[in-house]
Amino acid sequence: MSDLSSFIMNMSTSEANTRRRVKLYMLNEERQWDDKGTGHVSALYTEQNNIALVVISETDGSCLLESKIQSDTAYQKQQETLIVWSEGDNMDLALSFQEKAGCDDIWEKICRVQGKDPSVEITQDVVDESDDADDVESYTPNTSQSLQTFELPPCELSRLEEIAELVGQPQGILQKRERIVAILERTNYLRQLVDLFRKAEDLEDIESLHHLYEIFRQLILFNKQNLYEILFSDELIMEVIGILEYSPSGRTRHREFLKNQAKFKEVLPLHNPELVNKIHQTYRVQYIQDCCLPPPCLFDDQTMHVLKSFITLNKIEIISALQDDEEFMLQLFNRLKSPSTSEAYRRELALFVKEFCNLSVQTDQKDNFLNCLFSHGALSTVEVLLMFDDRDVKAAALEILHAFVENQPSVVREYVYKDNHHLPDDNRILINLMITQLLNDSDPGYMLRMLIDPDNMNNTGGVSFLSFFYKRCIGTLAKPLFDNTVHEKPLHDDYHTALVLSNVLELLTFCIENHAYHMKNYCLHRDVVKRVLTLLSSHHKFLVLGALRLLRRVVNLKEEFYNRYLVKNNLFKPVVELFISNGHRYNMIDSAIIELFDYIRAENINLLITHVVEKHWDSLKGVTYVQTFTGLKELYDTLHRPNRTDSPLVFGQQGSINVYVLQFTLSRSKLIVTRIGGYNVTLKYIKDFLSVEAFLHRRCRAEPYELMSLVQFRNTDCAQRFPPQPRKSVTILSGILRCVNWITWPLLIERAQI
Repeated sequence: MSDLSSFIMNMSTSEANTRRRVKLYMLNEERQWDDKGTGHVSALYTEQNNIALVVISETDGSCLLESKIQSDTAYQKQQETLIVWSEGDNMDLALSFQEKAGCDDIWEKICRVQGKDPSVEITQDVVDESDDADDVESYTPNTSQSLQTFELPPCELSRLEEIAELVGQPQGILQKRERIVAILERTNYLRQLVDLFRKAEDLEDIESLHHLYEIFRQLILFNKQNLYEILFSDELIMEVIGILEYSPSGRTRHREFLKNQAKFKEVLPLHNPELVNKIHQTYRVQYIQDCCLPPPCLFDDQTMHVLKSFITLNKIEIISALQDDEEFMLQLFNRLKSPSTSEAYRRELALFVKEFCNLSVQTDQKDNFLNCLFSHGALSTVEVLLMFDDRDVKAAALEILHAFVENQPSVVREYVYKDNHHLPDDNRILINLMITQLLNDSDPGYMLRMLIDPDNMNNTGGVSFLSFFYKRCIGTLAKPLFDNTVHEKPLHDDYHTALVLSNVLELLTFCIENHAYHMKNYCLHRDVVKRVLTLLSSHHKFLVLGALRLLRRVVNLKEEFYNRYLVKNNLFKPVVELFISNGHRYNMIDSAIIELFDYIRAENINLLITHVVEKHWDSLKGVTYVQTFTGLKELYDTLHRPNRTDSPLVFGQQGSINVYVLQFTLSRSKLIVTRIGGYNVTLKYIKDFLSVEAFLHRRCRAEPYELMSLVQFRNTDCAQRFPPQPRKSVTILSGILRCVNWITWPLLIERAQI
């Protein structure tokens, strides 16, 4: 097959196109679908000029399938991404496509070979494949006539096994399904089967009950909307659930659970009986899907597509009916906030709204629903509920808030900023109420991170909200930290306190990484990092690691502000003490501290290198099982070797010192020197280092590489430290270019005559 050979050779390029990516399934003797592998399908010409469906494995390039498209084979397209057909008497095959477009392409080719319209879902008229040849001849090509001729066996206990085989046989998936559904729609056959169920249950006829279970299980797996309307009607649904109790693997008493334990409560009267019935039906169908049927195994998400759609549409109807009932919505939120509402009733109302939210966010109508809740004061209601002592009420309030934060975070931010900024008491602010409750939760950071993540904000509203957060809310978040770190060791070191503090550290770390301006000010004024490092003496290792993680993120920023703060407050002291006390134990604390110092060494952060060596070398010099600290000392020696003319020891030893102060003003793309010893010089934008080099060389009579080895550009946008270079003679002791708010650029040059 020449086309097949070229198809296999070109698989590397074909794999990039996921349209033709498929799973191949084959029905086994036990009527279960076996996964035969994943590959790419194409319709190719064979050497006999026939067109065949060819599937090539994506793992080893082998041919998983070569099936000639027969002109008389009934191919069926199901659920937009599935093509099913039979080959011979005992082989049923299916291709499950990754994308609808690929399924449409192959379906069009099959229809072209058979001369059919691609809009059809079955390429051949349905005929009965009975073993009786006379029966086969009795069917005409006309489908309606075939449907009139086909009949189901009589609805009797003695014929249940035959009915189960007919409904569940492999050929039934293709040839008989449509006819069976049509018969069930226009007759009372299902009601007769239900009557047989009642009779078999009274007689304790277990064999018949097992046959009925298989019949109804297969009918549900037919995945037909019109059939579901009958099966799940008020008249039949509880009987269907009863039939599904009798699985051959063992009975499960579903009806007993639904009647005695799963009780429906109307927290507010619903005056629409159709809505009440719809709620009951939806719950029961969801129960059937989750508890009565075996786990889906046929085609992944394709298995129960129509059943899932049936449930989803019901949910949308329920949500729409409730939110359109203005009287119901007003009563709901008024009673939730009313001081006269009893605790038990408020709990029921809160749990109802929680379930209401959970139901809505699973549908495409969630935005409309959340808008409706917001217009009725849902967020102000959450504030009220979070101030009650009832844990169930608080948990329900958090779930309601979670629905808003996850789907409409900007709505929450706007509400907090506009409606809470006038509150005199910070404890009543929604975010502070949320933080207080969430700190005891297993995953407290998710909602708060969603609200304060700069990537999740627009520019104008985000700045205002963050300013409000750091003015009114950050204190609530950090309060457990400050309350417990008054002294050199934590005031309380029990597990619960450690867990709360670990949650606080995680969120503060997020703030340090994402809120440069606001968090710098907060760290400086509240001494946050120093308080955090107090926790290094905790007995809980996860808390110690959380404190080290925060310090590591601070160092990772490589900002002069934080580095000078760490040095000024000698904040590496508790880290070194912890490292020494940990001894030679090879654990996560040991690894975290070594990695911290190794990062300082690798990134050549000179200020921290100098501080660590000068303050802590005596404690660290004995650590030789890693080269980290030896490397730090070598870098320190290089920076401070005696023959370096830019060393502080050389300063002022020879000659006189002249100080030039340069004031640069940002003017469009240029920096204008406004004062330098009587000279006016125009420099290009600061990132043009050559202009700076040339200027300094001309003014100070030193080589550019010598000058630039002494100049530090300190700014997040143009930070650059030039490493020391060997030199012949140096006339510059130091040169520092510093950025102040991108407006004024002072340059201090100390010039010595040597």
